[in-house]
Amino acid sequence: MKGTCGCEKKGVSRLNRMEKFICIHGHFYQPPREDPWSGVVEEQPSAQPFHDWNERITKECYAPNARSPILGADQQSEIILNNYAKINFNFGPSLLNWMQEAAGDIYQDILDADRLSQQQFSGHGAAIAQGYNHMILPLANPRDQRTQVIWGIKDFEHRFHRYPEAMWLPETAVDILTLEVLAEFGMGYVILAPVQAQSVRRGFLRKWKSVTKDTLDTRQPYRCHLPSGKKIAVFFYDGGIASDIAFHGLLHNGEDFVQRLLRAFPSASQQARLVHVATDGESYGHHHPFGNMALSYCLRNLEKRADLRLIVYGEFLERFPPTREVRIHENSAWSCDDHLARWGQRTKLSASVAEGEVKNDWRVCFKEALDRLRDELAGIYEQDMRKFFASPWEVRDGYIEVLLNPSKESTKEFFQKQAKAVLSDEHVQRSRLLLEMQRMAMLMFTSCGWFFEDISRIESIQVMKYAARAIEIAKELTGRDLEPDFLSSLELAASSSKNYKNGAEIYKEFIFSRKAQQQIIQSG
Repeated sequence: MKGTCGCEKKGVSRLNRMEKFICIHGHFYQPPREDPWSGVVEEQPSAQPFHDWNERITKECYAPNARSPILGADQQSEIILNNYAKINFNFGPSLLNWMQEAAGDIYQDILDADRLSQQQFSGHGAAIAQGYNHMILPLANPRDQRTQVIWGIKDFEHRFHRYPEAMWLPETAVDILTLEVLAEFGMGYVILAPVQAQSVRRGFLRKWKSVTKDTLDTRQPYRCHLPSGKKIAVFFYDGGIASDIAFHGLLHNGEDFVQRLLRAFPSASQQARLVHVATDGESYGHHHPFGNMALSYCLRNLEKRADLRLIVYGEFLERFPPTREVRIHENSAWSCDDHLARWGQRTKLSASVAEGEVKNDWRVCFKEALDRLRDELAGIYEQDMRKFFASPWEVRDGYIEVLLNPSKESTKEFFQKQAKAVLSDEHVQRSRLLLEMQRMAMLMFTSCGWFFEDISRIESIQVMKYAARAIEIAKELTGRDLEPDFLSSLELAASSSKNYKNGAEIYKEFIFSRKAQQQIIQSG
């Protein structure tokens, strides 16, 4: 008897028909937008008619995907689907924190989707964790790498009530040290772009074979052996489908989406094959209006087929462990396979000479200014915290407990448990400020500050706000003013805006006025 796909012929076993799997991953994320002084997301005129971009994108994307209609032939709603329960996904912790307060019903739908997905995918949840505040982990120092991973895991556990199987790497930026940290904390896999695979082999006795994004077989997982002896699985998503979703209108028609996924399977195969794709989740409704409905249509129609099955990465990895090894391109990301210059990594091309003048890349100068500030802040933190705590950086790793439960009682209990001796209320408050200074020092490396074309963008200004707040706390606690040196460093970060010459002018325009307003509020 012929099935819906035309392949259910006599003699074709169910096992063979079920060797096709599809996984769609959505990376749902917004930059942290909270004002570091008030903790409130202030009005963003560019997001009008909404108050801010979090609110706007929730309306356009996050809410529609939680309750997405699939229209029947009469154009009336046939079914409402929670897309999150059928895909693999991650949400940025700062976005979920905002959503919990501002859109609690949608936040609950996302948590419910993970629980529902475990019933469908053999106990494996749809959700995975994320590096905490979207810092480019290969460009972070080892301490910050570790804290970002720990905070991402703890935040996930707090919300989803289970340990994550994997962690989304911001911008898919990766190096071996980052993978070592993930493996240390039990992350089973990462999702990377095909340009990030350098070479593959079938086993230890085989030779390595160089691959490109066009020659890599993305329809199977790979194992990456690490210097420590640990290992981690890598899924390289289908770059062509991802590009069609993001840039070429694939979400304009749900049936086109279905057929594009189906065409990615090989004509014949002796092993299980996984067609999978990862994109910004905002593609499904924000970047592409009604993209959530195309996704719902696709998921619903794929589920009806007898010759394949929707799956999440965790279940596929359990059923079909990697049979091939991979070497990655160090310091690579989805948009580049050999360096991270987009986020401020210095390369041979970071400076060019024109007409006798050295012109520096603003991204490099901006990052190096923040690196110097980070190191100054680290010295202040460590020296002061050692008065009360034996391991200041372990205390910072654990500080996520206070952020997730900031009551006065739990805060005091956290510090007393970590301290060498009983702390006074004054010492608890000082320790809390030092840790807030460190939180700001990590937030100021949020990747969005470098992503766009100029340092005058709101994302870069937000990063400067975090730096300013960290500088302010350091001055309050020690009397040291780190701002003059920071401003001097920002002068090297040239702006292409007609209104500003460099980062220092932008800082003075937006940060000085904000601090003045805050002082008026505090004095009032």
